[in-house]
Amino acid sequence: MAEHRRDGGEQDLVGGRYRLLEVIGRGSTAVVHRARDESLGREVAVKVMQPGAMDEAELRRSDTEVKLLAQLSHPGLVTLLDAGTERTAGGAARVYLVMELVTGADLREHLRHGPLESSAVAEIGHDLCEALAYVHARGVVHRDIKPANILLLDHPEEAARFHAKLTDFGIAWIPDSELTLEDAVSGTPAFLSPEQVRGDHAGPESDVYSLGLVLLQCLTGRLAFPGPPLESAVRRLTLPAPIPDDVDPLWRQLLAGMTAMDPAARPSAAEAAAALQRLAALGTLAGPLPELAEAEEALRLAEVRSYAAPASAQSAAFDRITRLASRVLGVPMATVSIVDADRIWFLSTHGLEADHVDRHPGLCASAVLQDDLWVLPDAAADPLAVANPLVCGDLGVRFYAAVPLKTPAGANIGTLSVLDRVPRTLSRSHAATLRDLAGLVMDQLVLRRATLEASSPAVVPAAVVPPAVVPAPQPVRTPEPMPAEQAPLVGLPNAG
Repeated sequence: MAEHRRDGGEQDLVGGRYRLLEVIGRGSTAVVHRARDESLGREVAVKVMQPGAMDEAELRRSDTEVKLLAQLSHPGLVTLLDAGTERTAGGAARVYLVMELVTGADLREHLRHGPLESSAVAEIGHDLCEALAYVHARGVVHRDIKPANILLLDHPEEAARFHAKLTDFGIAWIPDSELTLEDAVSGTPAFLSPEQVRGDHAGPESDVYSLGLVLLQCLTGRLAFPGPPLESAVRRLTLPAPIPDDVDPLWRQLLAGMTAMDPAARPSAAEAAAALQRLAALGTLAGPLPELAEAEEALRLAEVRSYAAPASAQSAAFDRITRLASRVLGVPMATVSIVDADRIWFLSTHGLEADHVDRHPGLCASAVLQDDLWVLPDAAADPLAVANPLVCGDLGVRFYAAVPLKTPAGANIGTLSVLDRVPRTLSRSHAATLRDLAGLVMDQLVLRRATLEASSPAVVPAAVVPPAVVPAPQPVRTPEPMPAEQAPLVGLPNAG
């Protein structure tokens, strides 16, 4: 019940504990406030319905939203904390929902500034598809997927990835609920599926279609079906969603599937989530792996041997770096490796027990061929990595990211790698961190070589190629850390 001041005025204390602060959202039948939970001392969002502006259908939808949110719990959904009905000072009924406060603008606000980077669109789409897969598995269909119902969390740091949450289940459909004609065509005209326009039953495929239109707008900055609501809605009964020619072919394939006019031709939300996870690292998945010419490989192996025998190169410093990589990037495994002619030697491992493995392609042996950070969001889906024993064996590696260890002479002798048993992506800030840590590993290797040369030059084996072919080592300069916001996306050229 609302609390009253002694002077007769009403305080904005809803439900006896929620003090309403500024308005952060407004609709035709509800207002959303930032509020303070006086009992627990935390900030929340309170959605206050306006019964006077609500007809019977609106009241029913409000009740549906409360019941639905109370049953659902997923990182991609806004969490319901409390709900109730009370009388205001004037005696009117007041319905309220208390939800977690998402500190960030909705997607609609972000799109006012133009299209988003494709990597950010993939991250947003992946979060939303996982949330939809969760609700669809429970028989729930959202039916109003649009930018205004997608909240983006504020970045904890400028370079971190987007995280999206789906909100507003006011017109969602649940099994065994009564579906009126008004309900059947509910939704926002610009994002209605063809079956919603026709007034047919809208199943999970309808949500996938609407999200496809949202993602297309994120990439292009434009509505797929602009114009007056009726004209916009009717056009999708006869026309597929127009995808511009300059959209990347892999994106075109996915969006064409998500917005197929036949619901049966669309991927499920779970299938779309898997595709978007791969698109989040688009550049790392495109193109064949480079190959080193025989002379280049001989020169690389000469550099490997000049940094001392791998078996004797164990170091506590490397162990600290792999522990740090695991902790900062939130992965269970990390390694420092040297890629020799037929084996991969581990100078340090965290989270797995091994001192070497055969040089199978797909992970370290492939990463050492790259010029920069290399990422596999799902190694089990990569045609080369899937046969690697670390992937298909008991360890079951799914996610793999590595930075080559490049010597001052320009040869890649090994990698700093992080691994996980579940598919995932890598944020810009984590990519920058992995590069910096790889630089520290290389600094340690250079220092070790210099120490060995100073104490006993004979320890360093002779090069396997003529001395004139091997470039002389250059003075080592400690690179300045790259600002996270300038670091290119995983495996992609620096977009500036």
